[in-house]
Amino acid sequence: MKNVRISKLSTSLIALSVAVLSTSAGATVINDIFKVAEQVNAQAKVSQVKIDAANEQTRELYADYKVVLKEIEGLQVYNRQLERQIAVQEREMRELSASIDRVTEVERQVMPLMLRMIEVLDQFVDKDIPFRHDERRERVERLRTIMDRADVAVSEKFSQVLGAYQIENEYGRTLEAYSDTISLNGSDIIVDLLKVGRVALVWQSKDREITGWWNKKARRYEEVDESDYATSVSRGIKMARKQLTGGLFAVPVIAPES
Repeated sequence: MKNVRISKLSTSLIALSVAVLSTSAGATVINDIFKVAEQVNAQAKVSQVKIDAANEQTRELYADYKVVLKEIEGLQVYNRQLERQIAVQEREMRELSASIDRVTEVERQVMPLMLRMIEVLDQFVDKDIPFRHDERRERVERLRTIMDRADVAVSEKFSQVLGAYQIENEYGRTLEAYSDTISLNGSDIIVDLLKVGRVALVWQSKDREITGWWNKKARRYEEVDESDYATSVSRGIKMARKQLTGGLFAVPVIAPES
């Protein structure tokens, strides 16, 4: 009996020891689990921070991507506009090149025309009544000089020639008085000349003692009857110089022939 009790006691002690050992091992396992869980949580937090940072970076990159897309779209619109402008400029350049070719051709045709116009003007001045003769001859010579200058554009040359023709045209509509020297019977005298358009060119000496006219047929200065024209010519000279108001005055002219 005694041995049986000892045996039961030993068995109880062994069971108690096993229970105690089992309880200690479970606690250790639980602690290990908690540590692992804490590590996992810590790693999860770190990972979440990285994920959040990655998400933020992704959002920023996406925002930048949308901005770049807008810029690309704007550049595409701008490029299309530039392409249209370049196309227009290229067309204008082709037209300009064609115009330059035409201008060169026109210049070759205009130059002989201007030279002929100058020659005609020169002959006209010589055959016209000799008012402001030196001034008009100098104008013709200046035109000839301009024609030989390479630094003057053809357009400017043509403008100068037309300007000379316009001046000559205006002479036919103006009343003008000025002083000049004329040759009368082989002698030079200073007189007041009165130009009445291209109808008549009359003159009067400074002392008003002699009055005369330019005889177109004879192509010379001649005297006229003082009693007929002296007062009238004097009046015309004053009117031309704005010393009298407008009015009528008589001048000698050649009667038209049938």
